[in-house]
Amino acid sequence: MIPSSYPDDAQMAQMAARMLLDIRAVHFNTDELFTHASGKQAPTYIDCRKLISYPRIRSTLMDFLTCKVMRAAGFEAFDNVAGGETAGIPFAALVAERMALPMSYVRKKPKGYGRAAQIEGEMHEGERVLLVEDLTTDGGSKLKFVDAIRTAGADCAHTAVVFYYGIFPETEARLAEHGVTLHWLTTWADVIAEARRAGDFTEATLTEVERFLSDPEGWRASRGLS
Repeated sequence: MIPSSYPDDAQMAQMAARMLLDIRAVHFNTDELFTHASGKQAPTYIDCRKLISYPRIRSTLMDFLTCKVMRAAGFEAFDNVAGGETAGIPFAALVAERMALPMSYVRKKPKGYGRAAQIEGEMHEGERVLLVEDLTTDGGSKLKFVDAIRTAGADCAHTAVVFYYGIFPETEARLAEHGVTLHWLTTWADVIAEARRAGDFTEATLTEVERFLSDPEGWRASRGLS
């Protein structure tokens, strides 16, 4: 069912941040750093995949994401909802269910056997596709998925995520140059504001995390990290 009412953007951002904190999807540690997929170390890590294990939270967030996209893009703006392999697949399925649309998913690269497909499920030429993912950092992986959708003959002008880092100023411009609009529920700034309000972490930890987020490369350099 498509939700008919929803909070404003600011309230959705705060509530989404609270939910991520409640399920301990947010990790801050300024002493024992996390290694990200890029190989770089950071005092921050977020695990949006945990959301699928919490039915009430995932349902609320998918209602929010569906409503936010439809409010911005239109109620009849899409013909297909695609998830990016792998984290985006469950969220795409949940959004597609709410929009009453077909769902497909996009592989990171064509599989090397059978049909050598990169798009799984039904996606037809000329369809307007919404790409759904769990999160985005600088938007790079989104462009690869968008290109695969366009290569298949469909159109993709919108991507939606639960969490957007919001620390790389070029991200939205980079996507816009590629003809893609980014929609999101909450960011690091929202999470830190909510964590500070509720006392989820010490002030010293939050202050140091903010220093990192304001200048990740400079923060790493100050610690002798590459």
